[in-house]
Amino acid sequence: MRTLSGLQDARESVRLRAALAAGTSPDPRLVGTLVERCATEPEFFVRDMLTWALTRHPVSLTLPALLGELRSARAQARSQALHTLSKTGDRRAWPAITEELLCDPDDEAARAAWRAAVVLAPEADRPALATVLATQLGRGGHDIRLSLSQALVALGDAAASALHAATTARDPNVQAHALATQRLLRDPDAGFEPAVEEAKRVVALTGAPITDHENRADR
Repeated sequence: MRTLSGLQDARESVRLRAALAAGTSPDPRLVGTLVERCATEPEFFVRDMLTWALTRHPVSLTLPALLGELRSARAQARSQALHTLSKTGDRRAWPAITEELLCDPDDEAARAAWRAAVVLAPEADRPALATVLATQLGRGGHDIRLSLSQALVALGDAAASALHAATTARDPNVQAHALATQRLLRDPDAGFEPAVEEAKRVVALTGAPITDHENRADR
């Protein structure tokens, strides 16, 4: 009861301690509350502790609750459930990582779906996953594009075909993002910023210049 009330306390420090307690002494009765709290908790460090607490409980209890959150209308609920699924690593969750989630209109939920998908996808499904992820190239600002590139690089050779196709896209942002990701796939130590700058130069030389507005979106 003390942990339950602590998770809903107005003070961040109390909620953090309660989440720590929930993970330190796992109790099946707390799973529902932990999942629900992930959907509304405003503080990053508390959410991270909630995820850790859930990973300390049996997957047989947490998996159904987390899969249910993927259908939530609340973006944070989807995002946190996906993040937690990536931490549990149970591949029974893979069928629930739908194309709709991978293309989620909320950037944070989409990014969590990319990361979870890379962890959970079986080898045979990875090329198809890369094809879906490639449809998101050029999306968002710097951090979102970096996350997508990291997900595609993590797929390794399975991403090569989808990236190659994207390098001929008509949208210069998509083309540049694909070229930058290709470079990272070849040389993971190249760094995202240098790869992006090189890709922009290549795109500009091919006659598809990136506009000032698009340049600002990357900064």
